[in-house]
Amino acid sequence: MKLLFVLVLLTISISASASEHKNVYFGDTHLHTSYSFDAFLNNNHTADPDTAYRWAKGQPVIHPYNRTRVQIKTPLDFLVVSDHAEMLGVMRAVHEGSFVEEDLGWYGNIKRRYSFWRMNKAIDSGTGLQFFRQFLPQNPTLEGRTDPVKHPSNNISDLAIFGDTSKTSTLAWHDIVETADRHNDPGNFSALLGWEWSSIPMGVNLHRIVLSPDGADKGKQFLPYGSDKSQYPEDLWDWLETTQQRTGARFLAIPHNSNISKGYMFDNTTLKGEPITAEYSRRRMKWEPVVEVTQIKGDSETRSDFSPDDEFADFENYDFNIQVGGTPYKARAGDFVRPALKKGLSIERKVGVNPYKFGLIGSTDSHSGLASAEELNFMGKMATDSIPENKTRLGSGLGSNGWNMSASGIAAVWATENTRDAIFEAFKRKEVYATSGPRIRLQVFAGWSFPKNAEISEDFSRIGHSFGVPMGGDLISPREQNSPPSFLLRAVKDPLDANLDRLQVIKGWIDGSGREHEKVYNVAWSDNRALDSEGNLPKVGNTVDLSSGQFTNTIGQSEFSLKWTDPDFNPQYQAFYYVRVLQIPTPRNGLLDSLALQLDSPPRGPKTIQERAYSSPIWYQPQ
Repeated sequence: MKLLFVLVLLTISISASASEHKNVYFGDTHLHTSYSFDAFLNNNHTADPDTAYRWAKGQPVIHPYNRTRVQIKTPLDFLVVSDHAEMLGVMRAVHEGSFVEEDLGWYGNIKRRYSFWRMNKAIDSGTGLQFFRQFLPQNPTLEGRTDPVKHPSNNISDLAIFGDTSKTSTLAWHDIVETADRHNDPGNFSALLGWEWSSIPMGVNLHRIVLSPDGADKGKQFLPYGSDKSQYPEDLWDWLETTQQRTGARFLAIPHNSNISKGYMFDNTTLKGEPITAEYSRRRMKWEPVVEVTQIKGDSETRSDFSPDDEFADFENYDFNIQVGGTPYKARAGDFVRPALKKGLSIERKVGVNPYKFGLIGSTDSHSGLASAEELNFMGKMATDSIPENKTRLGSGLGSNGWNMSASGIAAVWATENTRDAIFEAFKRKEVYATSGPRIRLQVFAGWSFPKNAEISEDFSRIGHSFGVPMGGDLISPREQNSPPSFLLRAVKDPLDANLDRLQVIKGWIDGSGREHEKVYNVAWSDNRALDSEGNLPKVGNTVDLSSGQFTNTIGQSEFSLKWTDPDFNPQYQAFYYVRVLQIPTPRNGLLDSLALQLDSPPRGPKTIQERAYSSPIWYQPQ
């Protein structure tokens, strides 16, 4: 009788958990407004947080540079305005005459006024970019690893002219959090607090987006922590910990643009060159459960350098370091997500905890105040880039220019409701995924006992949660279980975008001798194609008219739904699995701009693109 009672309670518990319906919500966690120093110096003088939220909600707004009426095609469900903590609001305040000055003495005051006059003259003449470049580090590489950020400053020689900027930044921050509260509409639209911690020691991109689900009541109790305080991630985590304890505010941090980190984002050691320990791994995963895998400055999944058998590895490569001049770009394994996921398994075998057990999202990193990830409606990285004729303006000084920029990406979350708390919890449990822009719906579950025909059931999601684990979860092998797990996979096209080409499962594992492996499986595809003896699939074709930038959905299909079992499963090997879904080819933003300019081809970048979605991994753990 007692056993029966326990079984009934267990059944009720499972049913309650399974019946907790989740929806997918699409948003952007990485958006800069005129409060960011680099956005303002690149001609975003008017797109403030209010503009950003109105755009994200689907309302027409005025573009901050070209002054036309612009509007997103498909509104977002949530947005994080994430302006740089460093000199937050300072450039805008200097230009508007609202900078809160402190007394620097008669000579310091005169020097500051002269510098402000020069700065405003440059901004008014459209040459604010010259000042922007002063913020970028001039040293091309990290010289050794003993103390790569011995002098954690903003690398601008004139920084002292501002004096204490905290009062000005506090005014900007309070406006940001108050605007977020005003636009937050539980159930319809979520406006989360956030900022960017822009660590860049000697040109190494180690930036993180910090976000919080709390409102202005807690947000006003702190000023965002910037890399001018420290450029070590561990110090950021310390600040998050102490601030959370002091205020009750909740946080997580999201690394971005690992593709330009010179190998340091997902290294074999800490930034200080110290061994990665179990404690370090636990702290990193506590604060950084998710990484941004795709955005305007390129894609960070993998490259053919590290995944030579993956024909879709070189997607939106961005071959430019962030500093002015310096050494040529070189891709390193520590820059990319798939090598990091494999490396995490190896480190876990040594220290017992995986420091790179993260979920995946996309976001834009737009500095125009407009979260534009649509190829047909892309507003560029900086406000000035919205005009096609300006896409070459950066020239050779930065290496890249507007033609290199990718219209990407989107963060997708599976949450119980569209609220700050529910979205934050989805991030924490890693039930999130990335797309390069389209609203592709993607679900992934893994388990051993899915019922027959689960993949075609109307209760797909309920069954997945009841009998398996979702993306971002751990798949623990039951004792004496040697059979391979099954994966319930479903991908549905964006109703306003292109059909789907194929669905792939990417697996990574370490064998008994500690060697790292990966394999890409084509598991579903369109148009009655057939795999060859090596498991390769013919290309889907291409309907893009290169003379007009139009395409048709006469190839591909709208949905994949299937149950897949790993044919190479070994119950003794730790592994991870994530899903990649590809659209059929569509026109890239560079093709559209080159056609508008009547050029023969885009000066840089491909003419077409196969947009995609990446699920967060599921990790298989042997008993």
